[in-house]
Amino acid sequence: MASGVGPLTASHSLLTTSDMTVFSKIIAGEIPSFKIAESDKFIAFLDIEPLVKGHVLVVPKVEVDKIFDVPDDYLAEMLVFAKPIARAIEKAFTCKRCGISVIGLEVPHAHMHLVPINSSNDLNFTRPKLEISMEELKEIQVKILSAM
Repeated sequence: MASGVGPLTASHSLLTTSDMTVFSKIIAGEIPSFKIAESDKFIAFLDIEPLVKGHVLVVPKVEVDKIFDVPDDYLAEMLVFAKPIARAIEKAFTCKRCGISVIGLEVPHAHMHLVPINSSNDLNFTRPKLEISMEELKEIQVKILSAM
């Protein structure tokens, strides 16, 4: 690894629960999520305030704020990890493609958004987010998992 950072950094293990990002709390199992996929380096789960149904977040298990501060090997592997998820999103939802966006302002933990899109406006993060019930999120999770 370029920087010697493992799946959970030494500094991560020293973080108190109050210091951890919401994503680190999800990774640690302290906050439930609608998980789509997981490896030793990444986790993917549904965005609970999605732009559109099928919006998935892909998060490295290292707590790093900015995407380009993520260790090189993680950054390269992140897209490979996301690829089958993006394909499943395209199968599960009526869309022209699965868009990808890295904004990083919502949570100070690097992540990418995988969003089923039909136009560039579907990736407009200034639009109001959908309000989706837990039951709908579970249905969306099952739909994506079934397409993988």
